[in-house]
Amino acid sequence: MEPKATLCRYLQALRDAVLWKVEGVAEQDLRMPMTGTGTNLLGLVKHLAGIEAEYFGVCLGRPWPDPMPWWDESADPTDDMWATADESPEQIVDLYRRAQSWADETIAELPLDATAHVPWWDPPETTLHRLLVHMIAETARHAGHMDILRETIDGQRGLFMVAPNLPEVDDASWREHVARLRDIAQRSGNP
Repeated sequence: MEPKATLCRYLQALRDAVLWKVEGVAEQDLRMPMTGTGTNLLGLVKHLAGIEAEYFGVCLGRPWPDPMPWWDESADPTDDMWATADESPEQIVDLYRRAQSWADETIAELPLDATAHVPWWDPPETTLHRLLVHMIAETARHAGHMDILRETIDGQRGLFMVAPNLPEVDDASWREHVARLRDIAQRSGNP
């Protein structure tokens, strides 16, 4: 498989994992901040949509057709990490799918050595190849966040429901495993 196809395959697998993490989750749980910084499932999807549109659009000279409000200089720096009350989960998921299609069109049209300009990078000049690698890393990082959030919400875990990429053990075995780890943690460092 050629390098570009390999990179696209890995990126798409991560995108699919991101979408699975929000599938079948109640809206309140999708929006609920789960960390001290407000990390939530729907916000992560919104964030990934925005950065795909930026990296594979704006940075490659192909501006996204609909400006995203959180790109405005006056926007709060966290505006891309949560959905407003007026943004439905369906709208956010649709935005992510559209950003993916937009990105895929750009990626298909350009060679890996195509020049890109990322103003917030130092140096700002880069290539499509580096953008793909960066987007794979970025998506993997946030998919990992989503793994933990989703497991916390309803116990769904793993890469995909049909291929979780976890040991095949029952829930009782997982509870025993967690209890064993808790016991070790609680006894650690104590005389």
